Amino acid sequence: MRRPRSPASAGSLHLGPLGHLAAGAAYLATARRQQRSDQTTATQLAWPTVSPLPPGLELTWIGTAGFRIAYQGTVIWIDPYVTRLSFGSLVRRRIVPPSADAVARWIDRADAVLVGHTHFDHALDVPEIARRFGCPVYGSTSLAHLMQLHGLAERAVVVEPRRSYEVGPFRFHFVPSVHSKLQLGLGIPYSGELTCDHVDELIPQAYKCGQVWGIAIEVAGWRLYHQGSADLLEDEIVDRGVDAFLCGISGRRFTPRYVERVVRALDPKLIVATHFDDFFRPLDAPSQFSFNVNLTGFADEAHRAARDVPVHTLEVGKRV
Repeated sequence: MRRPRSPASAGSLHLGPLGHLAAGAAYLATARRQQRSDQTTATQLAWPTVSPLPPGLELTWIGTAGFRIAYQGTVIWIDPYVTRLSFGSLVRRRIVPPSADAVARWIDRADAVLVGHTHFDHALDVPEIARRFGCPVYGSTSLAHLMQLHGLAERAVVVEPRRSYEVGPFRFHFVPSVHSKLQLGLGIPYSGELTCDHVDELIPQAYKCGQVWGIAIEVAGWRLYHQGSADLLEDEIVDRGVDAFLCGISGRRFTPRYVERVVRALDPKLIVATHFDDFFRPLDAPSQFSFNVNLTGFADEAHRAARDVPVHTLEVGKRV
């Protein structure tokens, strides 16, 4: 079956603020059609029946940029976000604490949590996971401050660039990166460090971005690379020839030639699209796509950047 044709993808173009506004308006006029196109593409890119993963290695997507990776009884998580605050809570600037019930339902075990940056859709649930499982969490100084606010300062590991860390059979390091400029290509939303003084100040907007990291993981003879935000510092990436690239695609239209550049830098053997779902919806609700994420366009961009590299999607909560 052929994939549906996508509209011209802004992710492969260099648009100014007015161009981004026009692209958003064009999406609103065709949103239902684009959602159908992206759903068809997601189905066509579904993970193959014969998994390419090494025997015993498990990979689970939990929506947004969140992943569970398990091997030989050890489980690590990247950017787990299961509480899923509503868009109304964001607009009304409501305090939304981590949901212990959601963590209990979706997080079965955690030996470590790795965090790429501290926006709420990447970091909100991390303190509750660390509290429940007593595990360390690895990330930025903003993440360490968040953990301190929750009375869990001792669980935070402030990482150093490219320093190797080990948890069970997993070895990983953090690569300096940047967040995509979602504000019409001009700026990063909620930029800067997380600095509030009390958990009662943790409205969604208080989850400042902090330092952004790409995360390189080695396990079971495989190398994986996680990029939760669609921008990069090419000169910082030395992990070429990775076996699997967990590629956040939301916001890539604000980064000129993002897919082409990141694929060239990593030279992956497999691409897994991520961060394309509407993260204001509960995890157990029928999946929808993020505003103008254009999964179909991403598939086309990836094919142009690396014609022979397979691109796949995962179903939320399904282990492969």
